[in-house]
Parts: sequence; structure tokens; C-alpha cells
Amino acid sequence: MTESQPMWRPSPSRIADANLTRFLQVVGQPSYEALYRWSVDEPAAFWEALRRFCGVELDTPNRTVVEGLDRMPGTVWFPGAKLNFARHLLRFRDDREALVFWNENGRQSSCTYAELHEQVARFADGLRAEGVAPGDRIAGFLPNRPEAVIAMLAASSLGAVWSSCSPDFGYEGLLDRFGQIEPKVLVTADGYPYNGKSFDSLDKVRRLCRSVDSIQRVVVAPYGPGDPDLGGLPAATLFSEFGRPGHEIPFASLPFDHPLYVLYSSGTTGKPKCIVHGAGGTLLQHLKEHVLHTDLRREDRLFYFTTCGWMMWNWLASGLATGATLVLYDGSPFHPHPAHLWDMAEREGVTVFGTSAKYIAACEKADLAPARTHDLSAVRTILSTGSPLAAESYDYVYRAIRADVQLASISGGTDIVSCFALGNPLAPVWRGEIQTRGLGMKVEVFDDEGSPLPVGHKGELVCSAPFPSMPLGFWDDPDGAKYRAAYFERFPGVWHHGDYCQLTEHGGMIVWGRSDAVLNPGGVRIGTAEIYRAVEALPEIAEACAIGQEWDNDVRIILFVKLRPPTEALDPALDSAIRLAIRAKATPRHTPAKILAVADIPRTRSGKIAEIAVRHVVHGRAVTNREALSNPESLELFRNLPEIQKP
Repeated sequence: MTESQPMWRPSPSRIADANLTRFLQVVGQPSYEALYRWSVDEPAAFWEALRRFCGVELDTPNRTVVEGLDRMPGTVWFPGAKLNFARHLLRFRDDREALVFWNENGRQSSCTYAELHEQVARFADGLRAEGVAPGDRIAGFLPNRPEAVIAMLAASSLGAVWSSCSPDFGYEGLLDRFGQIEPKVLVTADGYPYNGKSFDSLDKVRRLCRSVDSIQRVVVAPYGPGDPDLGGLPAATLFSEFGRPGHEIPFASLPFDHPLYVLYSSGTTGKPKCIVHGAGGTLLQHLKEHVLHTDLRREDRLFYFTTCGWMMWNWLASGLATGATLVLYDGSPFHPHPAHLWDMAEREGVTVFGTSAKYIAACEKADLAPARTHDLSAVRTILSTGSPLAAESYDYVYRAIRADVQLASISGGTDIVSCFALGNPLAPVWRGEIQTRGLGMKVEVFDDEGSPLPVGHKGELVCSAPFPSMPLGFWDDPDGAKYRAAYFERFPGVWHHGDYCQLTEHGGMIVWGRSDAVLNPGGVRIGTAEIYRAVEALPEIAEACAIGQEWDNDVRIILFVKLRPPTEALDPALDSAIRLAIRAKATPRHTPAKILAVADIPRTRSGKIAEIAVRHVVHGRAVTNREALSNPESLELFRNLPEIQKP
């Protein structure tokens, strides 16, 4: 899957001005390719050079960058060193905007770096008054508003562990997460709007507080006008009244690997795993991705469409360490009209616009053409993640959004709170490809026997050497058995990520989907993204879900499609068009045995298609954690379908 010409090349002036160019000069490497090889061959030298280049200050100087590179897991980065995560995100204290907040009604508020510092100091004072100490958990049940960033920074300034969920989680999903980590303080909004409607949060919070005895204080941020009803909440306080103003932030000096975040796996096949991430590794990795791979700097305005329940929120928040302005958005991206986010990008002068592959595909389906309707001249980079970005979506971006833009598909996950593959501001963009593997990340593609595959061959995404943002472990997993089983059981001593992918001749990568959702008819492995890119290019199809159904001692492909209005039925002509598209863009082996129309496709809360959950329902197996889905009711559409009970 290659094209003769790239879709975009950086200009000479952009290359000359890039942070990455300066870093190449500092470390004496002649090219990005040489830099990548050096970064994985000499990890101690690379990560120390990055630390110095990005201004990561260690309170206690370290003599050793890394110990135990031959152990995976078990490597220790910057042993003996101390730092504070929040101090680095608050190192600027001036009148430049730090946070700008938008919702469905437009711009709502903004605050400068000086004002952010004052608000974090006040909230930290409130946490200290509650007796919050290093290692205590602070939970956020919040929309993507400034209060979430403020509370996270205050918690991490004291060495407390921050963990957040978006307010659209149901009670069971909330309990499955916060019930495991037992927070001392819960920060919540009284409700949230979505798609023009208002939703209450406090009833779920009251139930949670009755079930989780550790919660000793609830801090409530009102979303709308008027004071919320705080009845039934333990020691409830309004956000604006929590803590005293006029205090400095007593940044705790903590070990490099002190716990910073607890993030959660999607939990579609069981109770979500509580993944613990360390402060130093997260900070270094995010700075590498922001400064070198995204070319972020003080004058930038960084936006990512995310909720507080997705790791991209944590990634976005780290942008403060560069001094950039973060643009936060809460609500539906298509309300009050489909181009609302592009209105925001134009008005705010967004320079880095981050979103999901699903959003880009939805813009195309809605026939949006921001290049004609909006002034997006400030946008120099578009980031996409959440699921593989189809090659046709690359065409759409360059045709209908902006021709002169770096389109950087990025891929990683909650597991590493960062990326394995992402953008390179010095390199061209090739259709359908992620530009590069991340610096310092020894990413390879393995076959089933654990041997590296050459360029162009599909297999398992692995990382065969340690990196600083590996999790510290799982919560309540004292011997690390669950952690090792999750990532190191398939290939001992090697991180197995669970993506099905291939390396490209341009030094990039293509991800074809989750390897546990890979189809295997007749023993041939097929990534679901290969089918989706063919099917979803058809104007009649809104989205699709492909699974492997156990049948006649083999596996056959079943394809479910959600039709796009005004198409009302999957008639023989459309069925034939789908099959022809799959054959033309993939192979005859990709052609499904059955194609069925359904009213909806289940997705996780981060927008990924829930193929495994659908497969379980089709085979009559239980889906143990429906709360992990944004639309769990859609699973019933796949139960006991007569069409797939026959040849």
C-alpha cells in the first residue's frame, strides 16, 4: 500500500525552524533515521539528552539514567532522582492564555498561566486541609473543563494520584473504576450538557459515595447557573469555595517513578484494569511527543477532542509544560451544527487540531468542506487517533480540510499513556501511513513465533526494549502477575501491545486493528481495518463492524453495516457493491460470508468499534462490562440473529 508521491512535504523553512532539527544538532545526528537508530541503540544517552533539551529539572541529581535494561519489566529510570510533575506544567506564570474553554454554546472562559497558578494553589490548599498526602487518590468525575486540569495539577503538586472518568459513565462503570482505587476526595460537576440536552451527575455520585467508604470530601463544580443541591453528599463543598486563596504551591519533591495517574482499560471483557503510570516517565514521554514529534511551542494553540475518561486528556494536559495554550472542548462535536469544531478552530487560531479517525470520517459523511467555509490558515498539524485512519480519510483531509497540513495519525494507548507510532515534522506524509515510530521506542513487528518481520509483512506490534512510560504496574497487583500476563506472556521479555500492523518502506507504520479482533478465515489473518476502509468509502454506509463467526470447524466473516440516510435498506445491489468494493480494495479472502444491516454499531467510550463484544453476543457469550460501551443497548441488535444461524 504505497503511492508514488507523498501527500505532503514540510517546507525548507519549516524544517529549519523545527524543534526536532535543533535536537538533531544538539545530539550530533545527521538525520531522523540516524536519530531513531541512536535513540533505541543508546537509550540512556537519548533519554538524558531529551531531559536536558526539554528542561526537565531533577531536584536530586542522578548519576545513572537507567538500571536493568535487560529486564522487561523491571527497568528503573533515573534511579534516585526526584521531581514534581505539576511544577513542570506550571513553570510559566505570565499573562499568556493557558486554558480556553469551549462547549456547544461557544467560548465560555479562559485563564492565563498566572491565573491557573493561583487556582491550582487554592485547590492544593484545600486538599492539604483534607490531609491529602503523597499516594492518596483524588478522583475526577468531570467534563473536559478547566476544573479538571486545575484539580489534577493540585493533586499531582502534592504527590496525590489523579484518576478521572467522563460524566457519561453509568453508575456501575463509575463504581468499577473508582471503587477499586478508593479515592479520598472526589471532584465532580453537578451535570453536563450533550447534544443540546442537560444531564445530572449528582445522583450517580450519591450512590457512589454510599458504596465507597474512602470518599471523605466531595467538591462540586456547577456547570450551569445557580447553586446545585449538595444534599446526600459527604462534606460537600463548591469548587469555588474549596481552599484558601493567596498561597504558594508546595510542590512535593518525589521519586522519578512516583505514581501520577491511574488510567483504566476499556473493560469490554471484564472489570477494567487499573493501570498506574509514573510521574517522570509520563512527563518525559509527553514532552518528547509534544516538543519533537508535534513541534509544539509557546505560541501554539493545542486542541484535542477528548473526554476526561480517555488518555488523550492526560496527553493534552501535558501540553502546558511547553507553555502552549490548551483549547478544551466539552460536548457533542456536531452540536449545534456539524461544523462547530471548525468554527472553534478558526476563531481560536488553533495550530494543532487533534481528533479521532471516527470524527474525520463523520465530517466526510456529512459533506463538510472546511477548506471552503473556514479560515484554517493557522492549522499546521492535524492529529488523529482512537482507531486506524483509513487511506480515504487522508484524501478527504487534503481535499476538503487543508492541503498544506501535516496529517499525523498517531497510535499508542492507555497502557503506555502515549504513542508507539506518530508524526514526524521533518518527513513527508504518505497516504494511509503513520509517519514514524516514536523516538526511543524499539517498535518491531513479530510473527506468531516471536521473530521480527521485514517491511511490508503484517504481524504483532511489539516493543522489544524498555521505555520510561511503561506502567508502574496495575492497582492491587502486588506481585505483578496480572501486569506481566497482560503484556509479557505472549513474548517473554517483550512488550506485546495487541495491535496488528506492518512497517512500511517509508519508515512508517500501518495499523490494521486490534490483533484480538483479527479475522482468521481458513487460517489467513485479516485486519478488520482492511475491510472498513473499503466499505466505509461507500456513500450508503455510515460505519461497519466485522467479526469472525465460528462455523463448520472454521471461521467465516460476518459484516454488519449501519446505513447512512437516506439509504433505508440493504438491498441486493448494495450488497453486491459492498462485496465488489472489498474485493477491489483488499482481496477475495476479505469478502464476508454474510452482510447484515443493523441500526447501530457498539463503540467504546473512546470511539473504538467493540468487535469483541459483538463477537461474544453472536456466540451467546456474556459481555461482562457493558458500562465500558458508550451505547451498550446496541448489543441487543446482534443477539440471536436468524440470518447467521444458517449457511
